[in-house]
Amino acid sequence: MTADLHEKTDRYERLLSEALAAAEVGVPEGTPLHEAALECREMAEAYLDDGRHFREDDDPVNALAAFSYGHAWLDAGARMGLFDVPTEGELFTT
Repeated sequence: MTADLHEKTDRYERLLSEALAAAEVGVPEGTPLHEAALECREMAEAYLDDGRHFREDDDPVNALAAFSYGHAWLDAGARMGLFDVPTEGELFTT
């Protein structure tokens, strides 16, 4: 079970990292939606950092949760049209 947890934690960290690299703000600068997109990105980045911190502290359960929450922020932003994201692959559910 521990190996499965570590594998899943690795996978979700990679997914969040790749999603952050792929998500481009897709709404005009200076608008409330642009600010919302930046906030979603900021939250995703913070959860990525938190997950890495939990991993360093040998806490894979909270690391996995943090990586999952971070991806959820990006995925929700993509579904709302705040980000331009790839439509192929497994990074987003749009």
